[in-house]
Amino acid sequence: MPLPAHLDADRWVAHLFSARAAAEGGIVRRKVRDVERIVGLPRFEREVARRGFQLLVNADQFIVVCNAQPVRRRV
Repeated sequence: MPLPAHLDADRWVAHLFSARAAAEGGIVRRKVRDVERIVGLPRFEREVARRGFQLLVNADQFIVVCNAQPVRRRV
């Protein structure tokens, strides 16, 4: 079944990476199933890498660190 127009892959990617948190070097997160359904994992990974961001996975969430600073786990 095709996606509704508002879930077009190009629009979705543009919307995600134009979010305030992304623009300010913060964190954005999205459900794994939504990423897979709307844009696909290979494209999502390319878009994250192209911007120099980092991609983490926890449970059913993708966490995008919108900067290239080291990520450290504290506990």
